[in-house]
Amino acid sequence: MSSTGHSASLKAILYAFLANLGLAIAKTAAAIYTGSGSMLAEAIHSYADCGNQVLLYIGLRQSLKPADDQHPLGYGKVTYFWSFIVAILLFSMGGLFSIYEGWHKLHTTEPLNQAWVALLVLGFGIVLECFSLAGALREISHLRKERPFWQWFENTRNAELVVILGEDSAAILGLVLAFIFVTLAWITGNPVFDALGSICIGVVLVLVSAFIGWRIKMLIIGRSAEPELVQIIQEIIAADNCIEKVLNTLTMQFGPHVMLAAKVKIKTGLSIEDTVREINELEKQIKQRTPAVKWCFIEPDIKE
Repeated sequence: MSSTGHSASLKAILYAFLANLGLAIAKTAAAIYTGSGSMLAEAIHSYADCGNQVLLYIGLRQSLKPADDQHPLGYGKVTYFWSFIVAILLFSMGGLFSIYEGWHKLHTTEPLNQAWVALLVLGFGIVLECFSLAGALREISHLRKERPFWQWFENTRNAELVVILGEDSAAILGLVLAFIFVTLAWITGNPVFDALGSICIGVVLVLVSAFIGWRIKMLIIGRSAEPELVQIIQEIIAADNCIEKVLNTLTMQFGPHVMLAAKVKIKTGLSIEDTVREINELEKQIKQRTPAVKWCFIEPDIKE
């Protein structure tokens, strides 16, 4: 993730935080007034999302700390840790609580009070979350450039945008479900629909959090740089006049930065001094053309 990616993540986090904070307050008031379990589940969901955005921001800030003796490759991976914590919170505070609240309401059903208030807040929430999602998609479009969206989504190493995208999508789907089930409860006079709505929202959150956790797990374990960046690096190395063959390359994503290790076969006839000078120049060129590469180690060899 380059500095552009870092800026895009910060903007997406800000959009989501402002949207969720306003929604959390409105949903809480509506839940208290109407007694709606679906609305309470949505309020808890929004408060959890606000906390999640704070954690993502903390992760972004900490990932920029300079390397030290204990962490020679920097703190970039700390963003993956906080993103994984967000997935856990979304699962527990959002998903499991919503399911519990719905199950509780099934056994202590009470009629809704002025359900139109809840519907008004939910409708407002859908509009607000759509703006938040649009902001996240706008920042993503700056990063993916000409790549199709699904190609970017499959290959991106930007954990924060994946989390924000998942949260916003889950929020919109949850709001739509809440709107539908509250409407059914209002029309039929049967509060069981409201309880079922809370359970459905919880299931959606659990599924989304599980998916986010799975994506972040791959980054925590260690994943290569994005394929497009790897291809550019290989092309730069292969184009060097002193390189006879690229034996292999290895990249590792560390938050916003990438580590590169490459083994190359140098053309015969070069002295040790010339070989060292050419490799140093190649490493400099790679870092200039691909700013995301912060660490570059190129080793001359004759075989893989």
